[in-house]
Amino acid sequence: MAEDDKGQALRSGWTTGACATAAAKAACAALFGEGFPDAVAITLPGGRQPVFSLALRESGPGWARAGVVKDAGDDPDVTHGATIIATLRHAAAGAGLVFRAGPGVGTVTRPGLPLGIGEPAINPVPRRLIGEAVAAIAARHGAPCDLEVEISVPGGEDLAIRTWNPRLGILGGISILGTTGVVVPYSCSAWIHSIQRGIDVARACGLAHVAGCVGSTSEKAVRRVRGLGEEAIIDMGDFAGGMLKYLRRHPVPRVTIAGGFAKMCKLAAGEMDLHSSRSQVDMAWLAAQLGRVGADAGLVAAAAGANTALEVLEMAGPLPLGEAVARQALAAARAVLDNAAVSLDVLVVDRQGRVIGDSGGSG
Repeated sequence: MAEDDKGQALRSGWTTGACATAAAKAACAALFGEGFPDAVAITLPGGRQPVFSLALRESGPGWARAGVVKDAGDDPDVTHGATIIATLRHAAAGAGLVFRAGPGVGTVTRPGLPLGIGEPAINPVPRRLIGEAVAAIAARHGAPCDLEVEISVPGGEDLAIRTWNPRLGILGGISILGTTGVVVPYSCSAWIHSIQRGIDVARACGLAHVAGCVGSTSEKAVRRVRGLGEEAIIDMGDFAGGMLKYLRRHPVPRVTIAGGFAKMCKLAAGEMDLHSSRSQVDMAWLAAQLGRVGADAGLVAAAAGANTALEVLEMAGPLPLGEAVARQALAAARAVLDNAAVSLDVLVVDRQGRVIGDSGGSG
């Protein structure tokens, strides 16, 4: 069970895909004359059977609509509190199940995703769950599953700006996601999944150079220094190892890793998870690097007793400590790539976004 920084249990939630499934099941029941259920139970891939309350019930001749408010539990999910709405209509005979993107749900515009260009951004697992739920209702009435399922999310276009969708070429709204149906609080897997999809899209679009960035400051720096467009940026966050391991199997010709001094010190020392709760700057290691770039013994000893990496950087003054860290980070990252066909380089930036270390393009 996930816990917060104080060891308290964190509450799990439900994905947009699970909410869309519940909404579609309820709307389908109403479309076939069963009325809207008071609560909707669905079966997730792992066998769990959560029950959802309906926040919206509407119907008219040939259509029915239901909505579920997403509860992401204690995860800081941008779609927490959003209403996921499914509108069901009968489709033409033989049409089968047809998915539509309503307002607030995006449309795929680039290759590399598990959906074709022009398709609504409703991922394969939610499609399967919705299909199973509505097919069972149609079968109860002896009817074929010729149905149109439109998923919409009020405000979804604004929410999408805070997600990876614009960079992945998913335009017009959020994606309906989920492989298990469950949102695990502060899940690393969700972020790594997004990194992988970003690499997939870059490869499918034929990009020769991408950059994995720790945050917005390093992103701005790498775009300025390396001349990259927004579509070439991978929001790596703290998951350097997760990105590099995926690149080992799915290479891009050139990759730049960019991050702040402290994070790149961790990478240089061999840490592949750069989060503050899971790795720390090795001050003895950093002091040794300071010695290697020309610091005297007194300064090295003071650096070993420093409280933060920033303090050591300030101690270094004109000594090329940032360059040394960039070179060491490059070596550590290369080891993870394990001879994959990737030309790698590292940028180290300070808090103002100035480049203080550049390994160059020799990786």
